[in-house]
Amino acid sequence: MLELNRPGLPEMRAGAKIPVTVVLENIRSGLNIGSVFRTADAFNMEKILLAGFSVAPPHKEILKTALDATESVPWARVEDLASALMNLKEKGYHISAVEQVHGSIPLDQFDFSEKQPLVLVFGNEVSGVSEATLGLCDSAIEIPQSGIKHSLNIAVCAGIVLWESYVQLNSFKNRL
Repeated sequence: MLELNRPGLPEMRAGAKIPVTVVLENIRSGLNIGSVFRTADAFNMEKILLAGFSVAPPHKEILKTALDATESVPWARVEDLASALMNLKEKGYHISAVEQVHGSIPLDQFDFSEKQPLVLVFGNEVSGVSEATLGLCDSAIEIPQSGIKHSLNIAVCAGIVLWESYVQLNSFKNRL
């Protein structure tokens, strides 16, 4: 860790975070959830909220891929996602679904700096973000794709979107 100039767990917990909260709604795979935890740690995201039937730590599949990121990324299980999102809106958060819907903004055109603090909602591997949750979102972000599948694994999708938020909201971009 010293050679990589990375903080230890106490410093990571106490340090400033990128103002992005990740919501995982109805994610079937604990492996995918664990991967999102690891990505959220890598890019210093504010927290993760687990909603619907998404499993929570210490689920063994999460722990397998998270590699202890469940200790460095604050997280909570949310029983009532609608209330949680409304509470975040009242605190000034912009809520954005990561979903292919009418009016979605291509990721490369989404200005993260204008939408702080931000909640990014990622939905089920098959059905996406629920209609009820989409109705509470201020916007939607879409990753432009050219293949025949028009979808990505949730962990891959989160990696791409969280990286873009990190680049736009972190002084790291000045080193690129």
